[in-house]
Formats: sequence, structure tokens, C-alpha cells
Amino acid sequence: MKGNEIVIIGGGLAGCEAAWQAARRGVPVRLYEMKPMRFSPAHEMQELAELVCSNSLRSNEITSAVGLLKEEMRRLGSLIMQVADETAVPAGKALAVDRRHFAERISQLVQSHPLISVLREEVIALPQPSENPVILATGPLTSDPLAASLAEFTGAGHLAFYDAIAPIIAAESLDRAIIYRKSRWDDDGPGDYLNCPFDREQYERFIALLAGAQTVPLKSFEDPKYFEGCLPVEVMLARGPQTLRFGPMKPVGLMDPRSGKVPYAVVQLRAENREQTMYNMVGFQTKLTYPEQKRVFRTIPGLEHAEFVRLGSIHRNTFVCAPEVLLPTLQTRVRPDLFLAGQLSGVEGYVESAAMGLLAGCNAARIAKGKAPVVPPPDTAHGALINHLTATDPAHFQPSNVTFGLFPPLIGRVKKGDRGQVRSQQALSAIGSWRDALERN
Repeated sequence: MKGNEIVIIGGGLAGCEAAWQAARRGVPVRLYEMKPMRFSPAHEMQELAELVCSNSLRSNEITSAVGLLKEEMRRLGSLIMQVADETAVPAGKALAVDRRHFAERISQLVQSHPLISVLREEVIALPQPSENPVILATGPLTSDPLAASLAEFTGAGHLAFYDAIAPIIAAESLDRAIIYRKSRWDDDGPGDYLNCPFDREQYERFIALLAGAQTVPLKSFEDPKYFEGCLPVEVMLARGPQTLRFGPMKPVGLMDPRSGKVPYAVVQLRAENREQTMYNMVGFQTKLTYPEQKRVFRTIPGLEHAEFVRLGSIHRNTFVCAPEVLLPTLQTRVRPDLFLAGQLSGVEGYVESAAMGLLAGCNAARIAKGKAPVVPPPDTAHGALINHLTATDPAHFQPSNVTFGLFPPLIGRVKKGDRGQVRSQQALSAIGSWRDALERN
């Protein structure tokens, strides 16, 4: 099979990354994006690669699985990582971006590339099989008609769970007499995070209000299957009164420099843009109604007069049962011209989605040029994600972030504190050799 053009449906992180990878290999791309003709319930900007949840791409340390994945992507020429680094905002050891500058820069680079044609129109059904590879990267909010077409094609339907996003607050409305600046375990400077400190009485009053607050009711046909890494705070609280103190409100390592004491609990705020005029409530995804969010969250110390730039909300995630549908090359089993990428393929998270776009774009380009598709080494972060997608028991498959638990076991005895470093060394060596072999072939 050989086609001289690639069709990509979806202009999110995965679609843009796939388009960039194909174009940099000399293959023309038609990239379809339905905005601004039609917006999903969670999208607001007309730009490509809009981040609709957090502005954080999580840890930037290569001794963490997601930090390693980002570094592998950098070494593979990732557009998403290039622009994320260019538009980064202070976030301690994490990589967070100014989401508007990020989307604008991605849009500029993709739309100006001579081999990429961006078509602003909605695709409502899978294209018919052809010699031209097709990458479906429409994300967790795939439109109903296209999702129905995909469900008909897979034969097993699609699965859905629900993801909640956190509120964003105007910086000028924060009470800096109460809130203090500190990153966890960072003793060398003021830190990149703002912290709203609770004593025990304040915490107990807050969780009582949260537990009794009204949430947005699910429709009769909706079945809430939340992703464990992005649980709404009220769902976490339902597991026990101390759950939040050991989760997003964990105070460990956040001593208040003014008092020299560690609070009973904290709510952390992370800069949403470079100018630091907006802050994201870290880990405070929620499905509370808008009035209840304002009422409850304004009882947080320092947020009494909070002005909410964006309130939290809930949205649907759509994905396929990857072990039944996909090959390790991200081609579908019954139709080798069709690739799936991004969260639709069964990964979770911004970085993971972009990484699958990178691999899909690389392989679609190879097919377009008459070459065989490839699979990354299993001891790399990319390879670990592919293994999760294609080797997991289908009966128990769920989307996942990249973790070291997805990697092959280490050979020999390695001290627990050294495992991240050892894995990163092995992975970066393997991805470098793999990249060099691809460039030769």
C-alpha cells in the first residue's frame, strides 16, 4: 500500500504532532479541524492544539515516566515539546504552558508549513479505504456522528468515561496576606506555586460544605466512569474525610515561611499564563454546579473574593478498546490504511496523546513513501505505552498515563531510589539508536 498524501482528522495535540511529523518527512498532509464551524462542549478557542483541562504537562524530570516521555519526544523532533518549552510558565519541576500562546504558536507553525493544508470543516464519517493513509485524532470529545461511524467500524462500539476540569482564578482577586508562595520541598527560593493554608477547623468546615454541595446531574444515559488520575474533588472526598489531605490538599513539604509551620492542609494554585494574571486550582477538577463552585471555593483561605476566569466542568471522553482494535504500529487491525492517535487510541494525558500522534505521523509517512511501519523499543516510554495499548487484556483495558509500571522489568537488582535514573538512561539510549536507524531507512 502506498499513497502520496496523508489525511488527518482532528487538530488537537495528536493531530498537529502527526501532521508535523509527516510533513517533516516530505509527505503532504490534509488536516481537518471542525473549529470554528463547530465547537465541542469544552473548547473555546479557534486555534489548533487547544488545552481544555490543565495547562500543565506534568513533571519535567527525566527520572519520572512522563518526564522521560517528554525527553524522548524532544529527541524525536516533537513539535508539541518544542512549543511547550517556548511557551513555558513557572511551575516548579513541572512543565506548564501559557495555553493561549501555546495554541497560537502551534497554529502558526502548522498553518504556515508548505506541506500542510488545514481545512476548517467537520468530518462526520470515516473516509473510505484508499491508498492514502488516514489518521483519526479527534480526541476524547469526538463528535457524535464520527464517534458513531467509528463504533460501527470497530464492531465493539466505543467506551466513555467522564473527565472534570479545574477552575481558573484571576490573580488580582487573591488575598496575598493569607496566601504564600512555596513549591513542595523547594528550600532555595520562593517557589512557583501559591498556597492557600488551612488549619484543622477550616479544613473540616470546608469538606463539610463540599460534601453537601450540589453537583451537575448526569443525564439518564450517562454512566460516570472517571479516570483515577483526574477525579473530581467531591468524588475523592466521598472516599473519606482525610482523602483530600493525602491528595490535592496534601501539605507535606509546604511550610509557611512566615510562621515556620506546615499547615493542616493546602490548596495550591499554579500560574496559568506567563504574565501570572490567572491561576489554576491544582487538582481541583469538579462537577459542582457553577453557583456552588463560587460558594464553596470562596471559603478557601485567601480565595474569599476570588474572581473565576473559568469554572470547572465535566466532559465526556471517548476511546476505543485498543487491544482489540489496534496494531503496535497504531494501524487498525482490519484496515491498515487507518491509524488512531491521541486519547482516542486509549492513552490518557496531553503528553501521551501527542506522543501517539508522533508515532502515527511517522508511520503514516513511512507507508506513504512505500516503507514498512515501525514500533519503538519496548524499554522506552513510547514503547511502554504501545505495549499497554496492544498487549493488555481487553476485558480489563482502561486508558492510562505513562508510568514505569508499564515498562518491562529491570534486569538485575537496582536500588529503589536509582530505578528512575536507570530506566531513563536505558530508554534514552534506546530511543536514540531507534531514531538514528529510522533516519537511515
